[in-house]
Amino acid sequence: MSSSDINMLVDMGFSVSKAEKALEITGNKGVVPAMEWLLAHSNDAEPSSEPPITESSPASNLQTSVQEDITDASDQVSTTEVAKSMKCDICGKLFKSNLEVEFHATKSGHDRFSESTEEKKPLTDEEKKEQLRILTEKLKQKNKEREEQEKKDAQEREKNRIKSGKEMAQARRKLEELEMKKLLEERKREKEEEKLARQRVKEQIEADKAARRAKANAEKIVTESLSTPSSSTNIYRKEYNDTKLQIRLTNGQILTQNFGSKEKLSAVRLFVELNRTDTPGPFNLMTNFPKKIFTEDDYEAPLNALGLTPSAVLIVQKKVE
Repeated sequence: MSSSDINMLVDMGFSVSKAEKALEITGNKGVVPAMEWLLAHSNDAEPSSEPPITESSPASNLQTSVQEDITDASDQVSTTEVAKSMKCDICGKLFKSNLEVEFHATKSGHDRFSESTEEKKPLTDEEKKEQLRILTEKLKQKNKEREEQEKKDAQEREKNRIKSGKEMAQARRKLEELEMKKLLEERKREKEEEKLARQRVKEQIEADKAARRAKANAEKIVTESLSTPSSSTNIYRKEYNDTKLQIRLTNGQILTQNFGSKEKLSAVRLFVELNRTDTPGPFNLMTNFPKKIFTEDDYEAPLNALGLTPSAVLIVQKKVE
């Protein structure tokens, strides 16, 4: 037995007990068969299982007042007369049961009733059809209102779903933006670190170059001081009997030997040929400071005439044929 069917029948003016009884008798097939049965048995007595109204509300207070009026009216009726109905002193309607009186009082607000010897006539077929039509229209209206409410609720749910979807999409976009921002910041930081690392390597390379240049300059100064006589030396040249030569081979090895200042450069070439440890083959002798490659004529000149006293550095250069 559906509680919604019971509630709908109650909203139409039937009592809970009658609604339950009608649904049970009609096999719980719905509101319309139950209504037809209720209209066909509208003159039946109210089931005794109807629960009393116990809530303290304006409607219950009104029903209490109506019941008091009914009791007072019963006292006023002659013992020889039998009350067959209850009558509303305000609108004159007749009611067969106290429940109908209470329902009328609740709906209309009328609060004065009395017992009457008039018998409430049962509904004719036309009245039953008309009442069924009215109840059917009321049922349609209830169904329409329910459908409209369900449609409205569905629209509200869809609206909330769309709103929730938009909020989730916005939250997702915001999260993606934050992640992208974090990724960009991470890449920027990595680029800065790479830039600083390249800068440090570049600075180290420049420092190494500067150190090599300084070392080369120092070696140049030392070599020039050893190989090139000063102007005062040229003016007051001292005669040396011996000269000390450092001979740098092509493999980097250095031969050191003392020669007589009057010996020819060819003697130095012969010494190199006899003592060299690098790759054998034709070669030239040269100086770096000042840079000079000795020719065949120079090999016949003495060492002091070539400015190779009292010491000098000679470099063995492979001769290109």
